[in-house]
Amino acid sequence: MSQQIQVLSFDTVIDRLIAGKKPYHSNYRAMYSSWYGGIVTDPQLMLVPLDDHLVHRGDGIFEAFLCLGGNMYLLDRHLDRLERSASFAQLRLPVSRSELVNILKITVRASGLSDAMIRIFVSRGPGGFSTDPYEPPASQLYVMVAAAKFPPAERYLKGATLATSRIPVKKSYFANVKSCNYLPNVMMHKEALDSGVDFTVSVDEQGHLAEGSTANIALVTTERVLLTPRFERILQGTTVSRVLELAETLVAEGELAKLAQADITPQQAYQAAEILMCGTTLDTMPVVTYDGHAIGDGQPGPICRRLRDLLREDQQHGDGVLTGIND
Repeated sequence: MSQQIQVLSFDTVIDRLIAGKKPYHSNYRAMYSSWYGGIVTDPQLMLVPLDDHLVHRGDGIFEAFLCLGGNMYLLDRHLDRLERSASFAQLRLPVSRSELVNILKITVRASGLSDAMIRIFVSRGPGGFSTDPYEPPASQLYVMVAAAKFPPAERYLKGATLATSRIPVKKSYFANVKSCNYLPNVMMHKEALDSGVDFTVSVDEQGHLAEGSTANIALVTTERVLLTPRFERILQGTTVSRVLELAETLVAEGELAKLAQADITPQQAYQAAEILMCGTTLDTMPVVTYDGHAIGDGQPGPICRRLRDLLREDQQHGDGVLTGIND
């Protein structure tokens, strides 16, 4: 017997949206949509048109960053990268930078949150279902403000586990664009979950470490050198960039010998004194095992802890890296 499928009226759809609230919706606090022309605070209305090329082609760019204590952290750097991604993707930003900053402030205030995760999406826009970038009449801006989620404190005390990913690394041109085509990243995260580890890290065609699904990797050698993979082939995160700047303090104090970029193989990483993952909500997360090999003494290391302390102090009082939502 054939299944009976209704053709729904507008009112029926709205009624079902209202009745279909999920527990996770409580985290979604405010969304600005240029398509709507304003801000909505009901999660049921935080929607994007199916024919937006962002949805059916991944044709868009994004940024994600924190608001802590009413201050947006590293906002200028995220907007700089958004503009670089737009240039790479040949995508026109629909508002000026000053207008975008104003939209961000008003949307965060509408959320009622002082600590939040802010996501900016810029899409090619609605207008059809082909790959033609000229099909949409105008690009669109969506800003999502949600409750910030952080790893539990005990995870930093216990440390994380890491494995080498089997997912192919992105080509260098696309690796440097923070686009909404995140299928490889999703597959890496799935790979980690399915393998029972916290993170996986990709390697390039030459067998050198690249990046995690949403975090950069760094390591401290036994010679006290803080090493990162070369950023030509990976997306340079704003968090790892700020960590490297703050790490100059540890060089000056003699805790680190120097900072460097290098081609790093997994085998070299196995011998590291410390490995850390750097990301927006992770800060610096210590890795205690990589591909089953204990890193250092198998416990979170002192450099990772010092860098996390410096980063968290910077998030609260960093000169020149905080933008207040009420400024």
